Amino acid sequence: MAQRALSTSIGFLLPPILRNEVGETRTVGIEVEFAGTSAEAAVRALHRTFGGTIIEEDPHAYQLMGSIIGDMSIELDSRMLHPGKRTKIGALPRIAAWCGFAASYIVPCELVTAPIPMDRLHEIDQVLTILRGIGAKGTQDAAFYAFGLHFNSEVPKQDAQTALAFLKSFVLLNAWLRREVAPDVTRDLLGFASPFPLGYVRMIAAPDYWPSMERFIDDYLAASPTRNRDLDLLPLLHHFDAQRVRALLPNEKINGRPTFHYRLPDARVSDAGWSIAPEWNRWVAVERLAADRDQLNALGSAFLAFSGEPKSWANVVERVALT
Repeated sequence: MAQRALSTSIGFLLPPILRNEVGETRTVGIEVEFAGTSAEAAVRALHRTFGGTIIEEDPHAYQLMGSIIGDMSIELDSRMLHPGKRTKIGALPRIAAWCGFAASYIVPCELVTAPIPMDRLHEIDQVLTILRGIGAKGTQDAAFYAFGLHFNSEVPKQDAQTALAFLKSFVLLNAWLRREVAPDVTRDLLGFASPFPLGYVRMIAAPDYWPSMERFIDDYLAASPTRNRDLDLLPLLHHFDAQRVRALLPNEKINGRPTFHYRLPDARVSDAGWSIAPEWNRWVAVERLAADRDQLNALGSAFLAFSGEPKSWANVVERVALT
């Protein structure tokens, strides 16, 4: 029988705009990469605590549907290893499954939750506790790979100005975020969560840069035609205008959705003291600045006038981020 989920004692901050355009509590989907255990062992451990129904897609990809904390999927993080997810090379089921067993020693698993209300985010820490209990490993345990923690935060309003306000806020706080998050150097070397080009940052930081949706998308694609950003906006821009995005990126793996894809933090699953709360609370700092247009524009002007090192700018914006 499934046990009821209990909240943790770590404080999860709420964003200044908690409801979306139709008055519902905004949601956030979580992605956590880990190693040290199989997808099957992980989903069965979660099922014992949270209940629901296990669906096996293949020997290395599972879904847990209808659990008391929502739906989740767990799979080896490589599409080539899943026979049901056809690739251009047309991997056969038996070959893909066999390769999956071999790759399970070096390819991480990825847990993806369905969107959950932001005021229930604390429940995800219980998922991490269960994974830790069956031997799941995180970034600090890997020699050649760094595991990520991603937040897919629903936009409070689906328009260009809201999306741009968040992006402005993020790039202005980025030096502080990177200092606090301190992502593993491997992720930087592999380009998994690269910062935006400085020229683009300076363009969008300008207080008078509030373009139309069409220009916003075109400017973004010209400067950053890649998923490998610390704040990946391609899923959101694809949701806004799929044809415009696909015209430039016809083969990029993009699923359009009305969310910001924040992918800077590391996943440190095996660390007994690790919670996603501090990482989430730093994202809330981005949301707070994005919601304050006057402060956002003032900080943009200050950034354009600043000539010091990024670590010095981090000290400047720390007061803004922590208010």
